[in-house]
Amino acid sequence: MKDKKNREIKYDHNLEEQKRPKVEAELEKGKKEVFNLDQLKSGGYIRQRQKDLFTVRLRCPGGRVPFKKLKKIAEVAPKYSKKDYVHISVRQSIEIPYVHYNDFAQLAEDLKMVDQKIASCGPRVRVPTACSGCEYNPNGLVDVQKLCQEIDQKYFGIQCNHKFKISLSGCPIDCFRTNEMDLGFQGAVEPIWDEETCTGCRICGYACKEGAITNDPETGKPAIDRSKCLYCADCIRACPTSSWKEGRKGLIARVGGRHGRHPVNGSVIAELLPEEKMGSVIEKVIEWYNDRGKGRGRVRIGDILMEKWLDFVEFIKPVLGEYAVKNPKKPEFIKIHSFQSGWMPEERKFQE
Repeated sequence: MKDKKNREIKYDHNLEEQKRPKVEAELEKGKKEVFNLDQLKSGGYIRQRQKDLFTVRLRCPGGRVPFKKLKKIAEVAPKYSKKDYVHISVRQSIEIPYVHYNDFAQLAEDLKMVDQKIASCGPRVRVPTACSGCEYNPNGLVDVQKLCQEIDQKYFGIQCNHKFKISLSGCPIDCFRTNEMDLGFQGAVEPIWDEETCTGCRICGYACKEGAITNDPETGKPAIDRSKCLYCADCIRACPTSSWKEGRKGLIARVGGRHGRHPVNGSVIAELLPEEKMGSVIEKVIEWYNDRGKGRGRVRIGDILMEKWLDFVEFIKPVLGEYAVKNPKKPEFIKIHSFQSGWMPEERKFQE
């Protein structure tokens, strides 16, 4: 039997940190304060399992990082991290791991030279995420990068009961999973057919992946079933005579989704919402969430929506106006753990 003294014992310093709830640190140069670990996490400094080390999350709305900022991050990261890499998070943020809390202020000072801000965690509106949108993506219908920057500047950091994630996708492919966000916006275009210029070539029928367009067997003229249309504009892009044209353009709005161990599928509450109404919707959703969440502690908006769905629908209807979906369904759990039979999301009962 090996000598016990020679054995290497693996120790998780995260356990020790839980017993030491406060740390004296400088987040700004020359301004030393005492913070608890939750405060540090809220400021974008995330405790690691290694003693005194943190991951610093940077604010990168829409995953767009100008060259000058990227160059500075590449210069700063090796200076303060005890590893040789940065991490790109699921939500498009650049994270610098293995940073000692004594280096927070100087790291932030270095990044400030190119106006690179630290992000945040905790119960507040998080940094929004977005795809490339219509700027250079052939499938993009809406400039979601522009909208993402607007959201970040106006709503980032607003206090809520829990984390509040906003995401934007430029088209119905929905790469940024707007259905799994607390609030999501997805680009959409309504196709309008011009009979006079149509030659009956049938290309639109082949291009429509949803079976929404069928062509007359004799003339080739199309008929569209609006109940099947995803507003993807494939028919518009495919038409060689431009007989399919853009009608209304806007956003599909979803609310109450989340991913994680028990994902929730968010509900569609508006179709073809004009971009200029997006801000009003965000403000009203957050207003409702903060009001109905009073005294509830850390609870996601999706859980409250499942309890008070009809109340929310009536509250949000005036701001959605004619773009409101009629009789929208409340958010629903997505069952992903087929092996888990002792706890089922559908068994949780919510009162209207």
